[in-house]
Amino acid sequence: LTMSKIEDPWHSRPIDVHRWSEHPEVKEFVGRIWDKYLPAEVVGKSGPKPKMAFRKQLRVLILDLYVAWLDDPELCIGVKLDVNAWKTGSRYNALHLSKKMIPIIYALCEAGLIDLAKGSHGSEGARGNRTTRIRASEGLQEWFAEAKFGRDDVGRAENEEVIFMKDDSKKQIEYADSPDTNRMREDLQAYNKLITGSFIDIPSLQDPVIETAKSGESKKVRLNSGRTHRTFSRSNWDMNGRFYGGWWQQINSIWRAKITIDTEPTIEADYQGLHVAMLYAEAGKELTHDPYLLPQYKNLSFPPKLVRTLAKQLVLTAINAKEKSSAYKAFRGEFPEGHAGKNMTNKYLDELLEAILARNPSLSDYLFTDQGICLMRKDSDITAFIHNHFTKKGIPVLSVHDSYIVDCNHVGELRRVMADASEAVVGRPLKSSVNIPGREEFEPVDEAALKKHIHELEWAAHERVEPACEGYVERVLAYMAKTGRSIGPYGEEPWPEGLD
Repeated sequence: LTMSKIEDPWHSRPIDVHRWSEHPEVKEFVGRIWDKYLPAEVVGKSGPKPKMAFRKQLRVLILDLYVAWLDDPELCIGVKLDVNAWKTGSRYNALHLSKKMIPIIYALCEAGLIDLAKGSHGSEGARGNRTTRIRASEGLQEWFAEAKFGRDDVGRAENEEVIFMKDDSKKQIEYADSPDTNRMREDLQAYNKLITGSFIDIPSLQDPVIETAKSGESKKVRLNSGRTHRTFSRSNWDMNGRFYGGWWQQINSIWRAKITIDTEPTIEADYQGLHVAMLYAEAGKELTHDPYLLPQYKNLSFPPKLVRTLAKQLVLTAINAKEKSSAYKAFRGEFPEGHAGKNMTNKYLDELLEAILARNPSLSDYLFTDQGICLMRKDSDITAFIHNHFTKKGIPVLSVHDSYIVDCNHVGELRRVMADASEAVVGRPLKSSVNIPGREEFEPVDEAALKKHIHELEWAAHERVEPACEGYVERVLAYMAKTGRSIGPYGEEPWPEGLD
């Protein structure tokens, strides 16, 4: 089989140890590889019985190589070839993959089924350090192309952990369960069951893939990663706790506005200046103005809109920072070359900060004191409240930390629940806003304009003003066939134009 050199080992992601499938064609495919390419010394017959059969461990690896190939044939998977890295008893290793994965990987490489670039390690923490990278070889890719199973046949381990704890170096660590962690896990498992069982898509996409770009790097986001997990930080249950994993968190607001849930158009609502509003509440006050609007700022060479952008970035950076100098450096790092923010000196930032505090004296005790990580815990509790309310009613809601996407029929209920959630967590209801065209942040919500926008969205969807593309309709029909649910207008004729 043909093997190729991995030219860019940094174009990669970590191995996903929770890929799984019971599809008979998957089992047959992996079985052929096992029987033909795994030598006796790898297979082994002696020793204690493993928690996970070695043939099944190979299945996990082949499935992840397959998914990576579907996403991008050049995409590599990062794997650790250290026996101490494979802990069968870890809560983050639900399928109990073992150190046997190491000889399995080498055997696949020897057989020409995978390309491999060995890891490199210099000094501790060096930027050039990386794990070994693997990907499906050209020969294995050809087999994948002929396989009688597809992406929808690849699922995940049922008992995959969804509550993560990380240490100061952002590495996952073990923890002892408590009534709180058990409750959070049960709530999140119920939420994931609802979300993964719903049809969440974008009608204009022929293929369920969005190409995004950040910091000059392009990335493909597939619309099939709906499982959410919750991550706590610094070995402390009072820090972070936010929800991560949904594909809708990885795209911009323009794309998010096009999302449908069970073919219904959606609306996104968010809190106005959430972390600033939470700090005001902690000081016993209500945020009643736009904290980033600085009419008295002295730098007249900057237009007001730019000043507001700079002020907002400085406030959010300062809330998350432990001290001023690192905050200023991080602030400049948020802007591209040529942007005014990139070149602002500490002196100018001091002047901007002075104007911000003159406008918002309630923030003076909270900046540069590492508040962000604790505020994240509070906003994650707000999100959990909202998740739980709608999950119990069987209504999917998609969260993006401080904003929430729901179908148009439930936007009023969402806003009421957002008020209840913030009052339960911070002691007072915080103001929310709705993302509708032409509305600026902190601009009061025009209820008449909101109703008109919802009506237009629903009318456009049901009257097929902008017909869904063929790929979307096929995905709807496949979903209905698989689940037995009937959603949207696509189960009956007349078909959208171009699909007869």
